[in-house]
Order: sequence, then structure tokens, then C-alpha cells
Amino acid sequence: MAAADFWSDPETARQVVKQQKSLKRDVEQWEKVHRQWEDLEVLVELAVEEDDEQSLQEAAEQLRQLERAVERLELSTLLNGEYDHADAILSVHAGAGGTEAMDWAQMLMRMYTRWAEEKGYQVEILDILPGEEAGIKSVSLSIKGDLAYGYLKAEQGVHRLVRISPFDASGRRHTSFASVSVEPDVEEDGEIVIDPNDLRIDTFRASGAGGQHVNKTESAVRITHIPTGIVVTCQSERSQHANRDRAMRMLRARLLQRRLEEQQKKMEELRGQQGEIAWGNQIRSYVFTPYTLVKDHRTGAETSNVNAVMDGEIDMFIEAYLRRKQS
Repeated sequence: MAAADFWSDPETARQVVKQQKSLKRDVEQWEKVHRQWEDLEVLVELAVEEDDEQSLQEAAEQLRQLERAVERLELSTLLNGEYDHADAILSVHAGAGGTEAMDWAQMLMRMYTRWAEEKGYQVEILDILPGEEAGIKSVSLSIKGDLAYGYLKAEQGVHRLVRISPFDASGRRHTSFASVSVEPDVEEDGEIVIDPNDLRIDTFRASGAGGQHVNKTESAVRITHIPTGIVVTCQSERSQHANRDRAMRMLRARLLQRRLEEQQKKMEELRGQQGEIAWGNQIRSYVFTPYTLVKDHRTGAETSNVNAVMDGEIDMFIEAYLRRKQS
């Protein structure tokens, strides 16, 4: 990188910089865990020498933290895909079920937002379509942070809710569905080339919050990729130009995800297996009544603490999926 002609080939240089950042992250994570171990070792020696019960209890707590850090470090080694370190674009779409399904889609949006914020990731709504009475018909979220795509790719599929509907005066139990899609958000990818002639670009007035400017000007942008039929919409920015740039990134991400899925499908056909995740496959059930249970149908991971899951505690499902996929 210190060579005078390093940037003479920009594409190669970007790949080297990307690899260097990834390796630096891995080294820093290992060094952090190693420092935790050294600190714990010193604490245990002092506690034993002084026969200090309080220090021993503190050491036991630090040991639990270290075990968790080692588990996270081990898990990060499973995220070695080409785009696992990338940011993510996560979309939720309400399925059949009317208002109940739209409310479920909004609950999932909150769950992923809480999960991401707990991880220290940045979350931004790129596009949202509210429901007529409650909830949302769909939403696209930008989730920025290291390994965001690597973790969230485990969430792609259909999520099923069973509960007593608050929108049913008779208090009957309802089953609702919402689909989740996840794409890697990469600024540039030399293999994803978009021909401007393949695009239909429409502008319209934004429908969400954002003040008079957003709602009175045609700042929202909808881009249709004619060859694939993929449609992306962005209305989060005040200007049409900014929304167009965001929409193009969303389109690039979806085309990239489409390519990755096609590659995965070919690999699975060669192995004689069916894919574990495909659009329209139910991956997890959330049961609120007559008992409480969240169960992942791919791994068998489950918990009865539904409230914690809806508050964003979904790591157990993500980790179980990643470990199963690796094995």
C-alpha cells in the first residue's frame, strides 16, 4: 500500500484496502480477548494470594464475560463470506392477514431495530409504506455496522405469528405471516453492472413523515429494473437526487443478493440438496397464545421468553443457524 503506484489500478487497490481492513478487524478482536484473559489471570492470582472472596466473585463474572467473548470470536470466524462484513439492507413485507399481518410486520421492524441498536449499529429507514389502519405494509432499513449482513442473512425467510388479535373484537386466535429479505449493502461492486437503458425511473411525493418539503415536492424515487422486474423505492432524503442515489444502492444490493442466491442454488443442485432459505419458506414461529414459544424450524433453537425476543434478543437463533450452516 505504500508503493507509489498503489492507486494506479483503483479496483485492485480498493480490494487490497478492503482485505486490509478485514484482517485488521480480526487482529483487533483477538487482541481484545487476549487482554481480557491476561487481566483475568492477574485478578485470579491476587484473589488467591489474598484469599479475597469478593475478588474471586469478580473473577468468576469476568470469566463468564471472557467465555462469551470467545464464543463471539469463534462465531465471527464462521462469517468468512465475501460480503459478510458489509452493511445490510433489511426489508419486511406483510403477508396475508390484513391489519393483523401489517401489525406483525411493524413488530418485526421494531425487533430488528432494537437488535441493531444493541449491537451499536446505525439504523435508518429508507422506505416505509404504512398500513391503512395500523402497522406497515412494508419497510426497508439500512443497517450499518461490521458484520451486519453476515449476521442478518440468517433472518431471511417467512416469520409466522400466532396470537389473540387485538384487532378482533371476538378475541379469536390469528395466524399472520411476514417475509424478511436481506441484501449486502456495498458501495461499489465491479461485477454488478447496471445498464441505464434497463431502468425506468419514476418520481412521486413522499408519503411518510418529513415535513412540508418532503410531502409537497416529488422527491421520492422509484426505480424499476426492467430485465428482472426488481422495484426499489426511496423517500428518506429531502432531495430527489439523494433519494435516487439511495435507490440505486438498494437496487445494486438486490441484484447482488439475487446473484448470490443463484450461485447458492447451483451449489445445492450439485450437492443434491434443497436450499435452507428461500423466499416463501417459513423459518420461525412466534407463538403468543395458548403458550409462549419462539422456535426456529431450521435449527430447533427455541425459547419461551417471547418478550425478550421481540425486544431484539435474537442472537441465539442467528448463532444456531450460522453454526448449523457451517457444520
